[in-house]
Amino acid sequence: MFWLNDKQWALIEPHLPTNQTGPVRDDDRRVISGIIHMLQCGARWRDCPPDYGPYTTIYNRFNRWAKRGHWRAI
Repeated sequence: MFWLNDKQWALIEPHLPTNQTGPVRDDDRRVISGIIHMLQCGARWRDCPPDYGPYTTIYNRFNRWAKRGHWRAI
């Protein structure tokens, strides 16, 4: 399992999009930690450990933010 530490999170958090419409987002730190874990291990999104939240949330956030270019800022 991978979790962003406080120093890593402090570097990433200012770059997160804040003007998103729709429901309140899940814990960004947990979801981004899950995305990084899945990219590092190379497993299918469906096999994401439940500690990171629903795999659909992890995949959808990665996919949506990739299309909008947010990962380049992060």
